[in-house]
Amino acid sequence: MYLKVFVTPGAKREKVEEKGELLAIAVREPASGNRANDRVRELIALRQGVPLTQVRILTGHHSRGKMISVNS
Repeated sequence: MYLKVFVTPGAKREKVEEKGELLAIAVREPASGNRANDRVRELIALRQGVPLTQVRILTGHHSRGKMISVNS
């Protein structure tokens, strides 16, 4: 399964919202050091009920818009 994600790093509260086919995810971690990307993967793994190793960022490693693959 593929997910389109828009990430807001450094937010005050974490949240995941569905906006049509897009997931809007706000994480508390900063974008530096790949920490926000790691937290996004954790949140998607929890939400989908799969191990973290099954969630990969395909595109958008350095941008707020991402395409994520979830293998089940």
